[in-house]
Amino acid sequence: MGCYDCCMRCLGGVPYCSLVATLLCFSGIALFCGCGHQALTETERLIETYFARNLQDYITLAYIIQYFQYVIYGLASFFFLYCIVLLAEGFYTTSAAKQTFGEFRSTMCGRCLSSSFIVMTYALAVLWLLVFAFSALPVYFFYNMDATCHTIDVLTETPASINQLCVDARQYGLLPWNAVPGKACGMTLSSVCKTREYRMTYDLYIAAFAGAGITLLALLTYTVSTTYNFAVLRYLGRKGIGARC
Repeated sequence: MGCYDCCMRCLGGVPYCSLVATLLCFSGIALFCGCGHQALTETERLIETYFARNLQDYITLAYIIQYFQYVIYGLASFFFLYCIVLLAEGFYTTSAAKQTFGEFRSTMCGRCLSSSFIVMTYALAVLWLLVFAFSALPVYFFYNMDATCHTIDVLTETPASINQLCVDARQYGLLPWNAVPGKACGMTLSSVCKTREYRMTYDLYIAAFAGAGITLLALLTYTVSTTYNFAVLRYLGRKGIGARC
């Protein structure tokens, strides 16, 4: 066998869909976890500086933010390992389906393992859809805040109307209703929107939201590729190619 034929045979066993999904998953999780972690830190700083004067008003929020940051650490570790396992499983099923390595054949254990990964990946995709929707909430909050600030900048010639434009962190559940001041209005709000902390936090939440979407796309790609490979393995098994381990 020539070098070209050998290379083509090896390349034929590469699970390109799983490889693309792995790259998408790594990039999406890196965006979501990295940007999300920093965005939570900046959010706590914004609340502490502009929306609450008493530590007891935002101590619960600080604990929740710390809890979510620990969850982010766990998510990053889990998805890194799970993507590696899925990529290895993609190499196995693709090689078995295409029969590129001599007498290598699909086994009953291999098909059972593939079906297990399909169920797990599908469940993860459903759960991550909820995470994706949840990550849109801070983007929605900062979008409304940015729109209010833009309105204030437009209405600079009517101070009375400006003072009626406010963003209340209490109505979003970030602070208790007895928190003081709990909201920012008028030119105070406009000055908050012009700070570096606000712009960076807003951009970080957008990046985290995009990362969640990329991760969801990666999980859906994994689901499609593993389902396809499992269907091919079942077809080979019905023809008597599969062997029990």
